[in-house]
Amino acid sequence: MRNTIKKHADFVSSDADINARSEFFYVRARPAKIADDARYGVMVTKRIFKLAVDRNRAKRLLRDWIRHSEKHMHPGLDYIFLARHRILAASRPDGRAAMRRALNYIKKQYDKNTPEK
Repeated sequence: MRNTIKKHADFVSSDADINARSEFFYVRARPAKIADDARYGVMVTKRIFKLAVDRNRAKRLLRDWIRHSEKHMHPGLDYIFLARHRILAASRPDGRAAMRRALNYIKKQYDKNTPEK
């Protein structure tokens, strides 16, 4: 299992980030600061999820989908997941399929834009 992003500065987006969308979440990826220590972060904002119970459910769902789809994550990238309100109505198989599609898209974009060594 990957480590988690904890510092606020590491959540800040840049124009160089690779983005993917799903109806349940957004994903941003960037090269890991430490090559052997790729991480992920989960953002569930109070602006979108007013109730704490909804924020906690969204985080649990995202973490479950991340664990299930970790083999689709590129080993040299840090990932940031931003939950959308529709996540609360998502089923487990639909969420896992959306996560797999988003991670595969990011992996393809990264491989396409990274020059061969």
